[in-house]
Amino acid sequence: MKKSQKIIQILLGLLIIFLAFQVYKSIMSPVKFNKEMRYRQSKIIQRMKDFRDIEFLYKSKNRKYIADFDTLLSFIKNDSIPVIKMVPDPNDTTFTKTIRDTIGKINVYDSIFGKRENFNVDLIFYIPFSERYYKNGLKFDIKAGTIERSKISIPVFEIKAHDSTYLSDLDKQLMLNNIETKKQMDKYPGVKVGSLTEASTDGNWE
Repeated sequence: MKKSQKIIQILLGLLIIFLAFQVYKSIMSPVKFNKEMRYRQSKIIQRMKDFRDIEFLYKSKNRKYIADFDTLLSFIKNDSIPVIKMVPDPNDTTFTKTIRDTIGKINVYDSIFGKRENFNVDLIFYIPFSERYYKNGLKFDIKAGTIERSKISIPVFEIKAHDSTYLSDLDKQLMLNNIETKKQMDKYPGVKVGSLTEASTDGNWE
């Protein structure tokens, strides 16, 4: 076999290996991206569930939701909520009615984060993983207000984290494709809970 033929065979072999790797990469890259995206979204969803609980507690005391970070942080650290126990109504002879009995108070922080070791509540407003691309990380987009339904003013809130805030250190094209797909489906390209236009406190993952 001539030397030139051997060189061609070697080059063809290398080309086949390269093409096989590219095919493998094209298959596995979206798989890895989606796996990492779901993992990150799970952390953000937990944070939004915490926000929702905080907003519920704040509204129970103040009759409105709030979007101010400092006010919410102060509420978490310094405020407390009553501990309610349902007890039988002593005046009910049918033994079917109950009354709400306040048996004490508990700190807002302890009621939500008390069982989480080493939880840093000062970082709660920052979107997980956003610090990998944006300096110091980005804060959640939080808004609150009221809407009118049947001439009744209803408090509402909305908390959002766009896909670009927590996926930007991953494959850029896959991230953009993911965002565009959600837009075409008329879905918010990210994680959100609550609504400023509807009396809903659901998350878009539910």
